[in-house]
Amino acid sequence: MPNYRRAYVPGGTFFFTVVTCRRHPLFADEMARQLLGNVLRECQKEWPFEINAIVLLHDHLHAIWTMPRGDTRYSARWSWIKKEFTSRWLKQGGREQAISKSQRDENRRGIWQRRFWEHTLEDEDDFERHFDYIHFNPVKHGYVNCPHEWEWSSFHRWVKAGVYPWHWACFSDESTQEKLRRMSNTIGEPE
Repeated sequence: MPNYRRAYVPGGTFFFTVVTCRRHPLFADEMARQLLGNVLRECQKEWPFEINAIVLLHDHLHAIWTMPRGDTRYSARWSWIKKEFTSRWLKQGGREQAISKSQRDENRRGIWQRRFWEHTLEDEDDFERHFDYIHFNPVKHGYVNCPHEWEWSSFHRWVKAGVYPWHWACFSDESTQEKLRRMSNTIGEPE
């Protein structure tokens, strides 16, 4: 059995990957996207944290969160988000993936993979690499040719703030594309 260990850094900044059960394209559904957004905002009101960057793809999401000073409870937040989303999704008639008897015995549902992946961001370079990775992710997965074409991303907020130019990482920008492809190979995603 693997020994899962999480790094709890009070007030830290973390990169997360959260994946749907069997990589089912749950978030291709508008109702699922809206519901997840509502649940994330409710969680932030109850247990504050900053979402520095986020991208929602059909079967997973990536996010960078900064926790409040002295706070290490990101696992509790993700647990609440996943449980609350699952409960509301099923009440609204959403479907789940088939699960095994042992999973059912553990009161699991066929919505999310059991765990999430987290990485503690150690410095500004690490932050920037993951920040760019998040915003390039829809291009990496072949959904779009340019990050600005993907609606479910914080990329648009950062364009408005002047952090990115609107055309950042478009296929016409070959040097940026190649740099991001190399960088994305160094940032792993769980199976």
